[in-house]
Amino acid sequence: MLKTCIVGAGAIGGMLGVQLALAGEHVTFISRGANLEAVRRNGLRLILDDGTESLAQPVMATESLAEAGPQDLVILSVKAHQVPAMAQDLPVLFGPDTIVVTMQNGIPWWYFLKCQGPYQGMRLEAVDPGGVIAAHIAVDRVIGCVAYPAAERIAPGVIRHIEGNRFSVGELDGAETPRVKMVSELFRKAGFKAPVLTDIRSEIWLKLWGNLSFNPISALTHATLVEICRFPPTRELAARMMAEAQAIAEKLGIHFRVSLERRIAGAEGVGKHKTSMLQDLEQGRALELEALVGAVVELGRITGTPTPHIDAVYACTSLLARTVQAEKGRLRIETLGT
Repeated sequence: MLKTCIVGAGAIGGMLGVQLALAGEHVTFISRGANLEAVRRNGLRLILDDGTESLAQPVMATESLAEAGPQDLVILSVKAHQVPAMAQDLPVLFGPDTIVVTMQNGIPWWYFLKCQGPYQGMRLEAVDPGGVIAAHIAVDRVIGCVAYPAAERIAPGVIRHIEGNRFSVGELDGAETPRVKMVSELFRKAGFKAPVLTDIRSEIWLKLWGNLSFNPISALTHATLVEICRFPPTRELAARMMAEAQAIAEKLGIHFRVSLERRIAGAEGVGKHKTSMLQDLEQGRALELEALVGAVVELGRITGTPTPHIDAVYACTSLLARTVQAEKGRLRIETLGT
């Protein structure tokens, strides 16, 4: 049995942690505030997409990384913009062979590490400002992961799964190592699909392809995925942003295994789901904008690729995020009474 620490017991990390705990694994949840108190008091509840409920109780939950201590496996499931602030504290979780599985949406801080090509070793300021993450998490510890489930935390200690059960994993250099196979098997044991990929970066772009467009558009319009896809102007805007991103990715050697239209159709098929960025906006939380959009803007400049549509949406969403944070508020549409 591995000692596994879930750093960030939000929707995705919490869902994964519940399933791991119910599969008999030793799991420690790092959380804070009302969510931490609820998990300590009542355990962590997961409502699956078919309505069935699972409860992991009792579980180890703490706000202190030091209290958790060295782990065999650290699953880093906080939002990308939260990682730099906690990076210097993470080493207390590391033993000699601790594995760190990164589950952040968007372009990861390690993107140009352990890769071939002219950009090898380059740091992206958008996702690792000042290089603080790379300075505290040795890249040799890292296994990349692309999380596909959609879920939301509907109350402290309660997570609702919407759809999806795949966590694709891969070594940064594409090697099929015993440890990446072990992580895959651990996730499979918990009931998830967990293919081992030899090109994790292409999978990152496949998910990012939709997120870089649908997330900010949803924040600006307060629309769900199906609404964005079925309204011709926003569908066209998303497609143009995705085409710009594809041009960047292909210059970086990325191969897209599905067409742009099929990727949009997949988003439409999710239905009336609010993106994570829209959920954060409605709750007054900081938006995960840099890893999803800002990093793509930066990559466009690095590769000499024009990104006019991405730039425009990034500018508008950045100002929206700045305004909401400055006002310490939140923004949501409320139904008026008749």
